[in-house]
Amino acid sequence: MAEIQQALESINWGLVAPLIVIQLILMVTALVDLIRIKDTNGPKWMWVLIIIFINVIGPIIYFVAGRRQNG
Repeated sequence: MAEIQQALESINWGLVAPLIVIQLILMVTALVDLIRIKDTNGPKWMWVLIIIFINVIGPIIYFVAGRRQNG
């Protein structure tokens, strides 16, 4: 237990916290967009897994490749 506490204390939270916030904003935005749109390139359940489990890049992949272009 002491090793975990020591590891957490050694993290530079000034650098890590903004990355965590950006990741959460991207993930929530992508999931809300996924819920609202009707058609996607591929099944919605697949995009949920990609958005949640592939860190920062998952939501970006969804916005680039997952949204179906109507036009």
